[in-house]
Amino acid sequence: MSKLIYTCARQLMQRLYHRNVLDQSLIPVNKNFAFSFFKMFPFSKHAKSMLSTPSSLVGKENIVLLGAPGAGKTTVAVCVGQITGLPVIDIDKVLEKTWHMSVAQKLHEVGDELFLQEEGETLQRFSTTRSVISLTGSNPMHPRSMYQVKKNGIVVYLDVPFEDILERLEGMKVDRIVGLRPGVSMQEMLQYREQFYHQWYDVRVLCQSGDTAEAVAEKVLDGVKRYQDSKSEIFISTRSIAKDSEFMRAPSFFSDVVIEGLALDGGLYVPTDRLPELTAGEWQRLVEAPYTERAQVLLEKCIHPDDVPAVKLREMVERAYGHNFSCNKIAPVRHLTGNQFLLELFHGPTASFKDFALQMLPQLFAYCMPRTCNYLILVATSGDTGSAVLDGFCRLSDTDKQRISVLTFFPEEGINQIQKAQMISYKGENIKAVGVKSNFDFCQTTIKQIFTNPDYTGFLTVEYGTALSAANSINWARLLPQVVYHASAYLDLINQGVITFGDPVDVCIPTGNFGNILAAVYAKCMGIPIRKFICASNQNNALTDFIRTGKYDLRHRNVTISLSPALDILKSSNVERYLHLVAHGDGQLVRELFSQLEKQYHFQVPNALLKKIQHNFVSDWCSEEECLAAIYSVHRATGYILDTHTAVAKVVADRQHDRTCPVVIASTAHPCKSAAAVLWALRVKDISQQPIDQLQMLNSLNSLPSVHKAVLESLGKLHTQKGQVCPADPSAIMENIERFIQQKFMSVV
Repeated sequence: MSKLIYTCARQLMQRLYHRNVLDQSLIPVNKNFAFSFFKMFPFSKHAKSMLSTPSSLVGKENIVLLGAPGAGKTTVAVCVGQITGLPVIDIDKVLEKTWHMSVAQKLHEVGDELFLQEEGETLQRFSTTRSVISLTGSNPMHPRSMYQVKKNGIVVYLDVPFEDILERLEGMKVDRIVGLRPGVSMQEMLQYREQFYHQWYDVRVLCQSGDTAEAVAEKVLDGVKRYQDSKSEIFISTRSIAKDSEFMRAPSFFSDVVIEGLALDGGLYVPTDRLPELTAGEWQRLVEAPYTERAQVLLEKCIHPDDVPAVKLREMVERAYGHNFSCNKIAPVRHLTGNQFLLELFHGPTASFKDFALQMLPQLFAYCMPRTCNYLILVATSGDTGSAVLDGFCRLSDTDKQRISVLTFFPEEGINQIQKAQMISYKGENIKAVGVKSNFDFCQTTIKQIFTNPDYTGFLTVEYGTALSAANSINWARLLPQVVYHASAYLDLINQGVITFGDPVDVCIPTGNFGNILAAVYAKCMGIPIRKFICASNQNNALTDFIRTGKYDLRHRNVTISLSPALDILKSSNVERYLHLVAHGDGQLVRELFSQLEKQYHFQVPNALLKKIQHNFVSDWCSEEECLAAIYSVHRATGYILDTHTAVAKVVADRQHDRTCPVVIASTAHPCKSAAAVLWALRVKDISQQPIDQLQMLNSLNSLPSVHKAVLESLGKLHTQKGQVCPADPSAIMENIERFIQQKFMSVV
């Protein structure tokens, strides 16, 4: 079968989304599917333009305002009506006309339960089109009527601070709402009702204290416009050239990039527009919010509801950052010394920062994937990613696990015993970890080459009904959740009284594949005032030289195995995304630079671009001896134990930070992940070679952070077992992939 047919088959299966298939048939009914056909077949230019023309959403002609009593729904509805010319309907008035009495009288007369029933029945009988509707505060508590409302309108949630609502209700002398009982405060009742508001909205407007009704109305209309115009939020490859984007390649949406991982031209997906920037007032709204709510708000801003509706996104966030994190703050900020603060990113199930993305990504993937084929997630890992991917995909439903499998490749001698033991301890029909007799760069490069080999990927699709995808930080959905914890750290410093909003901070991040530090750059794009990004490397310091000189030179370099294996990377994939960002989307330049890197193993950025990089970035590296010394000195001074990656960042922060503002050091792994090296640094004698014994020795020191129970439990269950090892040969890796698919998925021929 020809290369073209293989490629088309792969694209076809990747883009046939289950939620857009009508009556289980294969009739294309959504824009994503239609655009995938345009990629493959020469439809007329007129036909393409008809699909790309924005149009109103059929059956969603009302603008419906939802929110707590006192949220200002009626007042804002009037403003929206004045701007749009649409009629305004206040459901309170509809109820009073139906009942021939005031709402307050009705509630007093019949009580809460009967009131909700009659209110809901009245709303169910009500019908209108092309109107602005102001719901009552209790309408969302009646599900049958809300289904009817949602079917005929775009539901907008006016999310107003509790303090403002309570003040308004007091001013209106409202002391009784549905559900309020003796012993329950008004604020407690409003908090209880939030769950019903979260269940129904399509668009959320984050209102601020002091907002005028006119300002909120403008936000409502901006939100409705965004909701209707999903084609405005598209993604392109970092290597896209203007003529390719316009004539040869169709737009990719968030659902596409989650599934595809790597762009077909070898580049990385990025949004065509910058990430949305929150106002100071919107950030202030999140200062006292829990981590899950911060994540919800920021991800809603970055993921179009046409791809993942808010209610589904909330379910995913709650599952991702619920009981599987050992700290209720999820990503707490701890003072270390002076103006240095640690962002603890190791409280997830596998004790590394990778959990933040990889508890979320599998759920996004399972929701977005088409139902027409199976998927194999290919992962190259320098250690922590492997166990985090395996854990995340193990938590999917049994149904999803039947159609999604994970195959992880790691450098056999390039990770420590605990990382390896943790990976091979995961057992399941749909997951597997394979060691490779090489370094991480070989694993990552080979996986990227496989993704851009249409003959091989097309063969897997046609022969086994299986498409490939990625869970490394080359996947945009891996990177996006990481933006949240950098923003959250800044908000926590405000909450702790260290800074006020607008004060600058620096961040120092131990950096391997450049994804974590790039997520901090994106947090700045969204409005977090980060001043400097301090890039910390170990002796594999290609990034340090690049930031200092503008030359990315891999010639005459070999990866050196270190005590901080996540940094043992020379070819950092996400540098490509950063250059695309700082070069203002110059895909031609990015393509030329990375083509040169792939062919000649080096490139030099233009001087103007280097100045922009150095305006934001500072870089340095530390030796193994300095890393170990930092672990010892910090523990002796504070009683706190750093892992080997965080210690690298600590050394670099000490040297490069000017101490004029706080610096947040990303603590990317629990010290138990590098227990042997940590015990060595702390000058513990007679260190056992067994991972479980090393963790117990570390725990016996009674220092902070406390033992990571999930890792301890997983290693405690580990019996002596030997993982599979593969030679450093791309064809051998491809054979492993096909063999695993054969074992997991039935051949379709």
